[in-house]
Amino acid sequence: MTTHHARIGVGLVSVGWMGRLHSRAYLAAAHHYPELPARAELVIAADPDEQGRAHASDVLGYRETTPDYAAVMSHAEIDVVSICAPNFLHREVALAAVAAGKPFWIEKPMGRGADESREIAQAAAARGLVTSVGFNYRHAPAVAHARHLVRSGAIGTVTNVRVAMLADYSADPMGALTWRFNRERSGSGVLGDLLSHGADLAQYVTGRIASVSALTETFIRERPLPRTGAASHFSRGESGDPTGPVENEDYAALLVRFDSGAVGVLDASRVAVGPRAEYVIEVYGTGGSLRWDFQRMNELQVAEGASGYRTVMVEPGFGEFSRFQPGAGTGMGFDDLKTIEAALFLRSVQEGRQLAPSAADAWSAAEIVEAALRSAASGQWSEVPVVAGETTFGR
Repeated sequence: MTTHHARIGVGLVSVGWMGRLHSRAYLAAAHHYPELPARAELVIAADPDEQGRAHASDVLGYRETTPDYAAVMSHAEIDVVSICAPNFLHREVALAAVAAGKPFWIEKPMGRGADESREIAQAAAARGLVTSVGFNYRHAPAVAHARHLVRSGAIGTVTNVRVAMLADYSADPMGALTWRFNRERSGSGVLGDLLSHGADLAQYVTGRIASVSALTETFIRERPLPRTGAASHFSRGESGDPTGPVENEDYAALLVRFDSGAVGVLDASRVAVGPRAEYVIEVYGTGGSLRWDFQRMNELQVAEGASGYRTVMVEPGFGEFSRFQPGAGTGMGFDDLKTIEAALFLRSVQEGRQLAPSAADAWSAAEIVEAALRSAASGQWSEVPVVAGETTFGR
């Protein structure tokens, strides 16, 4: 017997790496979540770059392409929008989606600061739209198990937390001065790019961050100007090229206090020489502790009592692992985390309730980033406001 599924028409804004990943994740969700009552259909992709549009139609399978994202919002067959454009376009595109009444899946940082993030989250809430934000690391099965251990009391009362988000993607001083290094176009630097992930992980596993004390530093203060307008995250200059100033931070370190009374240390670097993608969360409690590193995504280090750490391989029963693999030892990958995110977003749309990481979650992370910037400027502790929205990290 053939099952007939409803369709959800997808519109994509920006066909870069993340836009391509969103597209693949929508299609993969049908394979890993066959019970979803509706199937995503890739309808139209917008990108000013001709090569991006060609990839959308020839490789990803979008029926239509356009250089103007407004055509996505007005398209009669579009039910949801994926927003994968650069940071400086997020507010404009997200508010256009809200005005069109389209639920959206947006990458982080959602806004260039807390003000833009609040505006987006409140506008979506006022229209009653479900949303999704690209906090993909919280979907790792090991993180789901870590959250279960913490919230069930298995490691006792949480005393302190450590999060490190260390990467080398900007460690090369010849890396081009793209929009990511410009305060007006990007907002903050590594705080929004990586530490927002770390803040979300910390809150998702252990609870809300209430106040911060922070410092920031820029180690590579000049970079070569891009040679073309289509310069990417990985574009390089050459010796002798004209340079321009880096306007936001390469590194940030935060001391934090949680609502629970626990304390923590969070730091992030985009110029670390050595770590490639060392994204770590450690939670210490009165009865044990745990460690997870994205570089060993399918493992969780767990200590119970005074026995020292043991390595727990993720297996069916840990988060969404069984959707992808039949048993421990066969690992999941980064793209799978986005498939989980896509499925949560599609379910949110179909059921009319917020299941995916929400715009309010992104607003909450942005308030932590904003508090860190205030603290770094003043040298004082800074309170993190409670956001007035439907967050999912505390459920």
